[in-house]
Amino acid sequence: MTSTTENTSNQNSLVVNAVEPSQEIVHETTIYAEPVAHVRGFDITNSLLTSWLAVLVIIAFSLTIRRSLKTVPKGIQNIFEVLVEGALDLCDQVTSDRKISEKVFPIAFSIFIFILVNNWLGIIPGIGSIGQIVVEHGENVFVPYFRAGTADINTTLALSFMTVVGANIFGILSLGVWKTINKYVNMKILGDMFTKVRRDPKILIVAPITFFVSILELIGECAKIASLSFRLFGNVFAGEVLLAAMGAISAFILPIPFLALEIFVGLIQAFIFSLLVIVYFTIASTDHDHEEEHGEAHLKHA
Repeated sequence: MTSTTENTSNQNSLVVNAVEPSQEIVHETTIYAEPVAHVRGFDITNSLLTSWLAVLVIIAFSLTIRRSLKTVPKGIQNIFEVLVEGALDLCDQVTSDRKISEKVFPIAFSIFIFILVNNWLGIIPGIGSIGQIVVEHGENVFVPYFRAGTADINTTLALSFMTVVGANIFGILSLGVWKTINKYVNMKILGDMFTKVRRDPKILIVAPITFFVSILELIGECAKIASLSFRLFGNVFAGEVLLAAMGAISAFILPIPFLALEIFVGLIQAFIFSLLVIVYFTIASTDHDHEEEHGEAHLKHA
């Protein structure tokens, strides 16, 4: 009886030792955002925390500039006005219409600033060293409190979804509901099959093809969400992995060139995303039917 008890206790001690966390702390970059706090069943991830911090930084910066506004700009106000004016001129080159630029620019520039601050907050030296140690699968895993918000696919998906839906709403406000719907489900061309078939029998072939092309436009809208989100997420996440790898090889000097590269990549990715926002809003507000009618009239006149 005594030997059986001793064997049982030895087996229990072996089980306990097997699940005891190791003393070594593991630093790993996961493809998903790690939760750092829980509030009433709601997980607050490190990417979400960084996004909140980015919003606070933008609000504080905006209030600082607003309080120091002067009729004759000086210092940071002068720099900011030059940047905004240059960005608005660039927007004009895409839209070719100042009225559209004035409507689209505030949205695109706000997204640019949000993405840029998020990208740069994630690579500030030392910010990734602030965190907590959690036990996962018997290992001590270090989870940072802050991680670039754009390194979370949920953030980039939300930005992309907002962009595509916002562009279509802008198209409805600019062209009307009927013309916007006809871009994706072209009922007008099907109706023309019966009204124009006598004058142009070729419409019996052209109309179905045009209708199915419009369906492809609807699929293309969904593809825009995927392409926008995965492009931004992939580049930011790859940058995190690169910096982590360089830091593991050497914590000094070696990561500096790659850090400078990631600062540049963060700027470029924010610029590309905001530029695509302008392009999508411009396309959504363009009346293609009017352009086709104008082209047909020009050919007849010629």
